[in-house]
Amino acid sequence: MFITNPTSKTLKKLLSSSKKSVFCFLCQPQNPPYTHTQKCHYVDVYMKWKKDSYYDSIEHIHRSIELKPIVSLKNCIAQDPNGCIPISQVSKRALELGVPMNVARFLRQYPAIFEEFTGPQYNLPWFRLTPEAAEIDREEKRVFEEHKDDLKDRLKRLILMSKGKVLPLKISQGMQWYLGLPEDFLRCLEVNLDGSFRLVEIEDGLEGLAVEGEKVLSVVQRNAMKRGMHFGGTMEAIEFSAFPSKGLRLRRKIEDWLKEFQKVPYVSPYEDFSHLDPNSEIAEKRVVGFLHELLSLFVEHSAERKKLLCLKKYFGLPQKVHKAFERHLHMFYLSLRNKTCTAILKEAYNDKSAIGKHPLLKVRKKYIRLMKESELILKKRRFSNRFVDRDRDHENMKLDLDLDAEDEERREMPDCSL
Repeated sequence: MFITNPTSKTLKKLLSSSKKSVFCFLCQPQNPPYTHTQKCHYVDVYMKWKKDSYYDSIEHIHRSIELKPIVSLKNCIAQDPNGCIPISQVSKRALELGVPMNVARFLRQYPAIFEEFTGPQYNLPWFRLTPEAAEIDREEKRVFEEHKDDLKDRLKRLILMSKGKVLPLKISQGMQWYLGLPEDFLRCLEVNLDGSFRLVEIEDGLEGLAVEGEKVLSVVQRNAMKRGMHFGGTMEAIEFSAFPSKGLRLRRKIEDWLKEFQKVPYVSPYEDFSHLDPNSEIAEKRVVGFLHELLSLFVEHSAERKKLLCLKKYFGLPQKVHKAFERHLHMFYLSLRNKTCTAILKEAYNDKSAIGKHPLLKVRKKYIRLMKESELILKKRRFSNRFVDRDRDHENMKLDLDLDAEDEERREMPDCSL
């Protein structure tokens, strides 16, 4: 034989490997839609954050954190049959209601919303809503009733984006404020939800909300259809709308990367993403598209970034999902007001036709107006108290001078008698 024994073994290995490769080639589809995803690798770019006064000055975004405990306390008062409550009813519920200080002190900070009076027993402080706050509360309830289907649809879309189309009930409850749902919406599931929602048991003995999978178009897809750039297919290269901040200059390398990133196929957050390479740019575009869709569902189209990071496990997000905000500053703005980081969807405040306003936004703006009125009331009180103290000091000084004059007269009287 011309082939030695070691060489024949090598040849057998080569032949067997070639058979396997041919077999694999025959079994796999010729051009699956995700084969090109392996060609799009992650490019490490860094964009310098730049302060933008326009987004930092949007009042209803940055007051939302402060408004949440106010609405919770307002609900406690409005739900009482008498329309008023003693301070003892809520004084020990600060943590539950999200109040950052003593509850009585917090209520007194908003005199345009909460009216204080002395109760019928033991002279305890009681609180009720001012007429203006009571009227806004009635309007809020009308909005909840008239737009109930819209609110259910927002909750359904949130669940449809999750893995397995099921989301723990506690996560859904944690997103209620952002979605604009009433506080008791998920406490009465039979009344508020229809048959498309199911209460199921998931891992760790938790209860979860599940919905049946259905064809849903994202905001990006609907807007692309309006522009004639999307035709209902999958893996189409839909471009994101970009809104760079004023004065933001990008290096040529970053500009080139952004142009190439826009050409990457768009994967809807409602579609299956299990086949995607997590280190590819198409996976990153899916994450960016998810964050865009999520913020478009919220009342203010914004949210605290730390709240969104808690969703990683249930929506298949990468460990460093926060990098998506930092790498795509033409889509998101990170505000550092109120000693927290708030992610804002730029498109909602630059193209009003792209994303509709949440039906509850108008009501929240009215509450914020009362918050600002409360600041003026407290300012006037401090100003008037300052004058009262000054007048009181002036009267005390005058009284002291009169007493001194009387003492001098008494001391001078014996001298005059001599």
